[in-house]
Amino acid sequence: MQEQDVNKIVSSVMEAMTDTVSVHISLKQAKALIEKVEEKAKEMGVNAVIAVSNACANPVAVHCMDNSYIASYDVAFQKAYTVVALKMSTIELKSLSQPGGPLYGIQHTNQGRIVIFGGGEPLKANGRIVGGLGVSGGSEEQDTALAAYGSQVFNKEVLKWQ
Repeated sequence: MQEQDVNKIVSSVMEAMTDTVSVHISLKQAKALIEKVEEKAKEMGVNAVIAVSNACANPVAVHCMDNSYIASYDVAFQKAYTVVALKMSTIELKSLSQPGGPLYGIQHTNQGRIVIFGGGEPLKANGRIVGGLGVSGGSEEQDTALAAYGSQVFNKEVLKWQ
């Protein structure tokens, strides 16, 4: 094997390793995203809990706005878990998990950690899930809107703030 071939292989392996290492949302990105979602929640009059998980569904940051519901902490965190674990938004999962649906009863799996109502969005970079966003504190419609907003902000702004 020639040195040029070896260098190509090494470069390819190093690129793949770098790509693998960078598949998680950073703490800096999570904090920036939470700040943006919090601003939007204030505009909407919602005292939310905002949770961000990494690509392994482990928490990166959780933020509880003043006067948010105590119960919203667990719900937001589990929404962030759900979207990473199932690779879809919780509002999308809602329709699939209704009686007669292909995922009916899924909320009873994973030690009850699966949330089947809106407010969770997977966070993607270059088509890969790098984390999850869970929002809880308002109505389902408000939580869904805040999570969708967060996903958009993540793609348009936060990803650029490495």
